[in-house]
Amino acid sequence: MGHEINIGLEANEREGVVALLQHNLADLHVLYIKSRNFHWNVVGPHFAELHGFFEEQYDQLEESIDEVAERIRALGGVATGSMEGFLKLARLSESTGNPPNADAMIAELLADHESIIRQLRLDLDTANDKYHDAGTGDFLTGLMEGHEKMAWMLRAHLAR
Repeated sequence: MGHEINIGLEANEREGVVALLQHNLADLHVLYIKSRNFHWNVVGPHFAELHGFFEEQYDQLEESIDEVAERIRALGGVATGSMEGFLKLARLSESTGNPPNADAMIAELLADHESIIRQLRLDLDTANDKYHDAGTGDFLTGLMEGHEKMAWMLRAHLAR
């Protein structure tokens, strides 16, 4: 048997923030796959720019995925690791069927980032107020700031 976790949070508090983090992990995977899909399938006069831009975005998402999974483990949870699990927990929707045009791709990614940002604001309040976990609250704030930057960059691509 491993050593018991003794970090100033009760088991139910750790379990509560782990559940929040599992949903975030699932949303990140859905957005990661969507970003890769759009990277592979973008066409049009701005192909080269958008192909590279989408790659930058999914690389940042990949880092966030790893950080969230490691936070789950640090709190004593087991990180979800299957597509089936991610799709059950995700609040975002996959992009299925034929890929949309480039502007619609950007708009869809922007909407997803903004959805994640709004959810993170709620989750960090819950982590702080309900579960008394300032560490996870701070962690979620950092994630939110990363999504805010990615959303800003997507928004800039849609400006005319």
